[in-house]
Amino acid sequence: MFGSGSAVLFIDEIHRFSKSQQDSLLGAVEKGLITLIGATTENPSFEVISALLSRSQVYVLEHHTKDDLVNLLKRAVKEDKVLSSKKIKLKETDALIKLSGGDARKLLNILEIAIQALPLGTNEITDEFVFTNIAQNPARYDKSGEQHYDIVSAFIKSIRGSDPNATVYWMARMIEGGEDPKFIARRLLIAAAEDIGNANPTALVMANTCFDAVSKIGWPESRIVLSQCAIYLATSPKSNASYVAINEAQQIIRQTGDLSVPIHLRNAPTKLMKELGYGADYKYSHEAQDRLHEQEFLPPEIANSAFFRPSHTKREDDLRKYLAQVWKGKYGY
Repeated sequence: MFGSGSAVLFIDEIHRFSKSQQDSLLGAVEKGLITLIGATTENPSFEVISALLSRSQVYVLEHHTKDDLVNLLKRAVKEDKVLSSKKIKLKETDALIKLSGGDARKLLNILEIAIQALPLGTNEITDEFVFTNIAQNPARYDKSGEQHYDIVSAFIKSIRGSDPNATVYWMARMIEGGEDPKFIARRLLIAAAEDIGNANPTALVMANTCFDAVSKIGWPESRIVLSQCAIYLATSPKSNASYVAINEAQQIIRQTGDLSVPIHLRNAPTKLMKELGYGADYKYSHEAQDRLHEQEFLPPEIANSAFFRPSHTKREDDLRKYLAQVWKGKYGY
């Protein structure tokens, strides 16, 4: 009730409120007109506006333990008037708990369905009966929620960590949850460039071929293609040198601004540009391969800046040796 004191407003599934709806609560929260309690199954960092989150205390509710869920089942069959009259015997509970995914409300719903499915004259719940008579629900995987991002993160990190077994497991979780195969294929493309790069350039070709194949063939056959590609990436040598290089290059641009292109590298399509010296001192690389180190390709303000630093994989070690031969120690090669 809204009286003279501070009212308590409880909002279940607050993540379903739009940003404007959440904004409308700010004034009352700041003035102390209401004590807001919001419940959500999603990560509030993603689903609650920052202004409201900064004025809140976040409490994380942990998952029920197996003992918690077993005790809940026992209380239900013992204390509920209808169930206690049926004298339900919980001979086994693993199947009920597994199908519930640790959700207490879902667990009780499954228990109710199982009891309704019991043949007349029987009152015993077993794992075999539950698995046989209760349709197994899809794996918990909300494609727009925190679980989605957590599983995708585990998938990519397993590839990066060269663990093909974990890679296939997390991919299977996405598949069982109904993820779009093209989404998985796109993640493989990104991983091939970000985490493998020139340590094995074929990885990007493989990932691109995988995406093309997934686009052409139907489901569920394309899951086999995804599995092959994911395992290939997981078992490839790793290098993030290309990823680091573009990040550092962009960072130095933010720091130094739009530096002028050195005049010898500029294009000279007109007579005036040629008279101004555009491109005049450029050395055609194919004619001076052994003297490339004498020519500067970066703006003078950041000359000698190294962005690409090869990893110690076999292929990138070969690249380092080639660059050392070309640049004679420049860039640290």
